[in-house]
Amino acid sequence: MQIGKFKLTPIEFGRFKLDGGAMFGVVPRVLWERQHPPDESNRIDMALRCLLIETGDRKILVDNGFGEGRASKFREMFAFQGSDHFFDDALAAASVKREDITDVILTHLHFDHCGGSTTSKGKDPQPAFPTARYYIQKRQLEHARSRFERDKASYFAEDFEPLLVSGVANIVDGSWELMPGISALICDGHTPAMQLVKVSDGGQALLYCADLIPLASHLALPWIMAYDLFPVTTLQEKKYILTQAADEGWWLFFEHDPLRAMGRVKNSEKGFMLTD
Repeated sequence: MQIGKFKLTPIEFGRFKLDGGAMFGVVPRVLWERQHPPDESNRIDMALRCLLIETGDRKILVDNGFGEGRASKFREMFAFQGSDHFFDDALAAASVKREDITDVILTHLHFDHCGGSTTSKGKDPQPAFPTARYYIQKRQLEHARSRFERDKASYFAEDFEPLLVSGVANIVDGSWELMPGISALICDGHTPAMQLVKVSDGGQALLYCADLIPLASHLALPWIMAYDLFPVTTLQEKKYILTQAADEGWWLFFEHDPLRAMGRVKNSEKGFMLTD
């Protein structure tokens, strides 16, 4: 996909599964299982779909999935699907290498979004993209370090602390712009200071929805994850962003949807719906 001077390429860093009930909160299983059939452990299929943005001599990666080197028990718990070399294979399919990446924007620091930021889990982990700058929100980093009981299991220090030790992390605070046409919007419902990356050229726009709208089915306003720390805030954020996306014709990029990478929406009597 091309938006102005920006070439956009989805990159899938494997598949995994999460509990369907947790993914849809108060929504009854009888409703969500029609679109997301669960396995015998009540888990549904999830993609680890990241975005490569290329412009001039810059190659910008938004999020980077599960990461390599996870313990076998951890991989089994989440039914992770990926070969031993899935990370480099996925990049090679987009004709890039780790060394080519100049910037990595991390929407937030949950393991399924930033796990690929470092290598050699548990054994002196180092930045996985040796020439890249990483961009992390200040309040998200503070929250990740707080070990808050509600969501501490989603954070692994080895995924992000080596970035700060190595001096490759840029700590940003609030909405910001990497360059004209690439900016970040802040949402606080899922986790403090999750940054959604917007790519635009004044005519077209694409918003990387991260965990605000992880699956296309989450376009329905009440369909909110149990993982969200502040679900009422998520509801308000979804209303605001989806209204703007429908009015201005933005493309929405779905990080975790196993079947659909992106789509545009309209606001109808039945709520927000995909148009293509």
